[in-house]
Amino acid sequence: MKWLETDTANCSVGRTLDVVGEKWSLLIVRDAFNGVRRYEEFRRHIGMSEAVLADRLRKLTAAGILRAEPYREPGTRTRSEYRLTPKGRDLWPVLLALKQWGDTHAADPEGPSLDIRHTDCGAPVRVVVECQGEEHATLGPRDVSVRPGPGARPLDR
Repeated sequence: MKWLETDTANCSVGRTLDVVGEKWSLLIVRDAFNGVRRYEEFRRHIGMSEAVLADRLRKLTAAGILRAEPYREPGTRTRSEYRLTPKGRDLWPVLLALKQWGDTHAADPEGPSLDIRHTDCGAPVRVVVECQGEEHATLGPRDVSVRPGPGARPLDR
């Protein structure tokens, strides 16, 4: 079975985009990685409407990417802080790859707004695709072969 003969309804890329493929969702996850926790902080920092923010936080929480933890300031009602779950933290290399692409192809003339470096040595961080074989070679698109996986289904014609 070739790619064009494969039904893409159960494609992992498509399923992932159903959860986080919308701009605001990824910006919320980006901010959560950078320490933003509270509704008002997200709204102020990202600049989105309250309705959109509430909807995206609800969806990200329902998807298990964020978890809501109650907190209460003295004299106020209980509210939620949003924390990344392990599933949410697994999106880190995805966000870094998007940042890396953006720094190369869509950068501000003054440079990137985030400078991400290894804490121990200070070197810049890059996302790479690597072979899991003994050599751990860095790979590009022409270095791999793609074939249908166990979940592939034939396209109904």
